[in-house]
Amino acid sequence: MHNPTKPVTKIGFPVTAAIWRNEKSGRAYYSATFQLSYKDDDGNWKRTSTFAIEDLLALAKIVDMAHTEMCRLRKADRDAAQVERPASDD
Repeated sequence: MHNPTKPVTKIGFPVTAAIWRNEKSGRAYYSATFQLSYKDDDGNWKRTSTFAIEDLLALAKIVDMAHTEMCRLRKADRDAAQVERPASDD
């Protein structure tokens, strides 16, 4: 079973995608959030969802990777559902 308060997976650094699994009406669906990690002037790690121009290419790559992973997770859900549902004898 999945934990709805934690992402299924995270991809990338310093631009990160967190992929979340949710269920509605008995069906799973996935969403993603994106963050940029950086160190402030005092050396403390911070996170933001605001991206500067120099971050956009990394963001685009992480978005592509997140899309691929979400498609893989969706397919795994469909495959698992087919295994749970035995073929009918018509």
